[in-house]
Amino acid sequence: WYQRRVREAVVSTQSTGCFGLTELGYGNNAVEMETTATYDSDTGELIVNTPTSLAQKYWITNGALHAHHIVVFAHLISGGKNHGIHAVLVPIRDKQLNVLPGVLVEEMGYKMGLNGVDNAKLTFDNVRVPRDNLLDKFSTLSEDGTLTSDIKSARARFLAVADQLLAGRICIASMSLGGAKAALSVAVKYSATRLTVGSTGKSDTPILSYQLQQHALMPLLARTFALNVGLDKVKREWAEQDPAKHQEVVAMVCALKPICSWHLENLVSVCRERCGGQGYLSCNRFGTFIGLAHAAMTAEGDNSVLIQKVTKERLALFKPQETFAPGEDVTSTSELLNLIKTRENMLFTSLGGKLAAAGKDGLYQTWMMEENENIQNAGKTFGERLIADEFQRVIQETEDDTKDVLTNLLHLHLVSYVKDNAAWYLINSVITPEQATQITATFDHLCRVIGADALPLIESFKISDEMLSAPIGRDWVGFNDGDNKGELDGF
Repeated sequence: WYQRRVREAVVSTQSTGCFGLTELGYGNNAVEMETTATYDSDTGELIVNTPTSLAQKYWITNGALHAHHIVVFAHLISGGKNHGIHAVLVPIRDKQLNVLPGVLVEEMGYKMGLNGVDNAKLTFDNVRVPRDNLLDKFSTLSEDGTLTSDIKSARARFLAVADQLLAGRICIASMSLGGAKAALSVAVKYSATRLTVGSTGKSDTPILSYQLQQHALMPLLARTFALNVGLDKVKREWAEQDPAKHQEVVAMVCALKPICSWHLENLVSVCRERCGGQGYLSCNRFGTFIGLAHAAMTAEGDNSVLIQKVTKERLALFKPQETFAPGEDVTSTSELLNLIKTRENMLFTSLGGKLAAAGKDGLYQTWMMEENENIQNAGKTFGERLIADEFQRVIQETEDDTKDVLTNLLHLHLVSYVKDNAAWYLINSVITPEQATQITATFDHLCRVIGADALPLIESFKISDEMLSAPIGRDWVGFNDGDNKGELDGF
């Protein structure tokens, strides 16, 4: 009854909730958290308690000011037995937003970004809630305290509940791409209108025509399109909820969230620099996007830890991609995609061999202390191959006038990836130095080609001037006609 009432209130926007998984002392190792939910069979209530400072719920979004209730992850204890981590719905404020007895809410403090989002530390002092507040999709607690579940392992039950984080990770990846499109729009529009020295010595040449600017921005533009296509695939797969594909979808989501948020962080830093002093002004928003990127890289799972999860999941399901021996010219899209698949195969095969050689006794040492670089590269390359495969599939099904420009974007995206990882390909004798030179020449050519289409490609994002708001992405000369003190009022 209470759960149904809360759902109805949330859907009608009359109520707001928050998600209480992370604890001060337990982030990535959440199964070791300390918060408890002890069942009292005499009253039919769960007693939610925070036993130590390390157990306080930490970084809880919406918790500091607005949430009426929280989903608390806690060890469920019934009849003296610990049944592992379960989720319990706990009211923390009344309708007037007064904090309820037994709940301590503390503001996290000023952050480097996203200060419009309130984050909290929460502590529970033996807060009692009805037994029905246990979220029971995977487990049911009877009136006498007996727990029943189709999932027999406590760890497996926790992982099933934690998989609900997948939706949040997709949202963060989408948010990251939105920020990337906005920052790139600002940088490209400014670069197209900022004139400086041309061949005559006059300030008559937009900096977007410089190779320096094109080499910095065009690969980011191509990658933004590629990630958008890849993320669309992940959204579709997640929405279909096919049980047979569940583990595959988990790996996809956990790969795209880091890849998209890392992309935003890199893109914003490059765009800020390529816009010079103008990029350093707060009104031009790059600082906001950097703060967003760093939040995205950590929220809903540390990026590098998620890549570990991706590699672990893929090792269990790994089947080598179909590849062929590289040709003399490796600069076509088919050859470049083949190089990505070759790298994925080699990384997973090598890592799998090392883990097998380590055996059960040496598994922890090998995984956590010795093979981090291979683990990270393997998981990332799986994500890159997934994105490239999907982009190629979309282009093959495209029949309108956008096919040529999409093909160029894919081509630049692929050649940029191989160029950025040329050292690995050379060290492992996958390509020759002469082929690496071919790749660089192709990169130069494609940056010029995409540069000519940069403005219409940016316009395809459909971000209005009002939404973009950054003066250098609009009329930056007009903005500086007067003492505005860097403020946007009236602009």
